[in-house]
Amino acid sequence: MSPIAVLLLLISAFSHAGWNLLSKNRCSGAFFLIGNTLAVLCMLPLLWIFRSQISIIPLSVWGLLLGTGFFMALYYLCLAGAYRTGDMSMAYPLIRSSPILVVTFVTFVLGRGHEIGPLAYAGIILVVSGCFLLPITHFRNFNIRNYRSLCCLLAFIAAIGTAGYTIIDDRALSILRNLPDSPFNPYSAAIVYVVFEAISSSLWLAGGVLLIGGERRKLQGFRRDDIKRAWITGLGIYLTYGMVLASMAFVENVSYVAAFRQISILIGAILGFTILHEPRYLPKIAGIVIVFIGLVLVGIG
Repeated sequence: MSPIAVLLLLISAFSHAGWNLLSKNRCSGAFFLIGNTLAVLCMLPLLWIFRSQISIIPLSVWGLLLGTGFFMALYYLCLAGAYRTGDMSMAYPLIRSSPILVVTFVTFVLGRGHEIGPLAYAGIILVVSGCFLLPITHFRNFNIRNYRSLCCLLAFIAAIGTAGYTIIDDRALSILRNLPDSPFNPYSAAIVYVVFEAISSSLWLAGGVLLIGGERRKLQGFRRDDIKRAWITGLGIYLTYGMVLASMAFVENVSYVAAFRQISILIGAILGFTILHEPRYLPKIAGIVIVFIGLVLVGIG
């Protein structure tokens, strides 16, 4: 990879771990609704710049945008719940790594298992092994009760949300880029799509927050200081995504981008250990390192 790609991906990794840290202590669906909506307002001028291309977006993509917004809202709501009930140094690696397991399962169901290479299989095994280590405090303490925590459950559901919107986004962007005489290049398609994706997720989040009594009360009690924190978080979410897109122009193989991004798992865990003073159990540290290595193998395999 070129130095520019490395720099962009490093910044995006710190940004991703940073907005997770920022949202950890006051995390809620209401928090993400406010942050996501404020980010949407900041991005709306992009739609004016690409206004001539919006009219040719096919109906199928609008349907996919509705679906991806649902999965993003599910991700945000469960991420908030996982952070309220567990450590960032455990929940963050679980949420970042588990989607690869969900995507692999879907790949097999769709009959495309042959597309997964030997290195990727080895990486998936390491990811599973690392995830089993994250919730335990001692290596001899393997017990099913360790995996029945609400944090683990919500982290896995959040991972399903991530896998859902990732699969849908890949399909929708492929449609946009392959339209007959398409005016979209890879970057303009992603920019327009991500703005509408953010709008869709805000609408779904609003529905979820209004239906869940606890979230509705948190929205009503939102303070000015919380709004500033939520706004920074929302910008961080889409700034991270934008830098990842930009880095793809400076690499020969996009899989290297996917692999290099996983450094955020280490960054997120270190932030949890040092800033939030979370427990540093040896199995947890070993699990984080194993998950990181596994995801790198998946990315290059």
